[in-house]
Amino acid sequence: MSNMKVLPLLDAAADEEVAPCCPPLTERPFTAEEAETAARMFKALGDPVRLRLFSAVASHEGGEACVCDISDVGVSQPTVSHHLKKLKEAGLLTSERRGTWVYYRVEPSVLAAMGKLLTIGPAAA
Repeated sequence: MSNMKVLPLLDAAADEEVAPCCPPLTERPFTAEEAETAARMFKALGDPVRLRLFSAVASHEGGEACVCDISDVGVSQPTVSHHLKKLKEAGLLTSERRGTWVYYRVEPSVLAAMGKLLTIGPAAA
């Protein structure tokens, strides 16, 4: 019996409806909660190994990657697991166990939300 699920793809029309964690930096000052959320994401990505792992998952064919396919980042497997856990805690990745392997996927709205956070809003244009 398989526990695989078909996940919906994020299409261009849906991208317009993605609610980012925070407004663009140039729109208005962050609230304390927005700053906490954004800081947690950027802190997780502030480590070069985590950034490489996040990039490996995001760019992997099909938008998901088995831990066995992305663990060659120059650190031990337990360290890879630690960094993947930190990325999950920051809300940047989700995971699914399939047999003995764990597959990681970038949350569908994460890249769009982060992109919107860093765009120049109307106030700065």
